[in-house]
Amino acid sequence: MYKSKRIITIVPSHNEEVRIRRVAERTDFHVTDLLLVVDDASTDRTAQVARAAGADVLTLTERSGVGAAIRAGISYARENEFDIAVIMAGNNKDDPSEVPRLLDPICDEDFDFVMGSRYMEGGRSGGDMPFYRRVATRLHPYLMGLLARRTITESTNGFRAFKLDLIDDARINLDQTWLNAYGLEVYLLWKVLTLGYRYREVPCTKTYPPKSQSYTKMKPIVGWWSILRPVFLLGFGIRN
Repeated sequence: MYKSKRIITIVPSHNEEVRIRRVAERTDFHVTDLLLVVDDASTDRTAQVARAAGADVLTLTERSGVGAAIRAGISYARENEFDIAVIMAGNNKDDPSEVPRLLDPICDEDFDFVMGSRYMEGGRSGGDMPFYRRVATRLHPYLMGLLARRTITESTNGFRAFKLDLIDDARINLDQTWLNAYGLEVYLLWKVLTLGYRYREVPCTKTYPPKSQSYTKMKPIVGWWSILRPVFLLGFGIRN
C-alpha cells in the first residue's frame, strides 16, 4: 500500500515485447501494489515477457484499442477493490519513478485526478519527439481548455492517476464503443474538468525512442481524430 491506499498501475499494451520488460523492471512495487499489463491481443510475446518481469497480465482475445484495454483494467481494479489507478504507457515512454508525483496530491490533499504534464515547469520531453507531435500536443489542450473553460497544459498524455470511485458517478460512462481507441482518456479528463472534480497537473518526463524505432501505434489521421473527436462531441453537447 502507498499511504494507506491500494494502488494498481494499468499498462495497456499491444505488441510491446521489446519494451514491456523495462516498464516492469522500472516499476517500484513499494509504491504500486499491482502492475497490470492489459495485453490487447498481441501477436508477439508481450504477455509472457510481462509475466516473467513481475507483472500480472490480463489478455483481451480480440484487439479492441487502447481505450478498451484501459476500461478492462479499470473494471479489474474496481472488482478487486483498489483505491487508485495509475495509467502508464507500455512502450516505456513514461518514468515509473515519477508515479509518486501523481499519487501524492490524491493521498495527501484529496485530489481526484492528477495528470502528468511535460509542458509545465519541471516537466520535459526527451528523445526524438516528432515535430507534428509537438504541435498536436500543444494544440489539443488549448482547444480542450477553451471548450471546457479551464486552463490546462496537457490533455493527451496518458500518464495519470485517479480515484477509482470516480467511475461510480453515473454521469461518467466509459462503456461506450466510440471510446475504444484513444478517446477514452480524453473523455475521462473532460468529465473531471467539467463535473467539478479536483484536478491537478504535475510535471513529468516523456521520453521518445530514436526515430529508427517505432514510438507509437497511432495512425496519423484516424488516431488523431479519435483524440480530437471527444473534445468536439462533448464540447458541443452531441455526446455525453
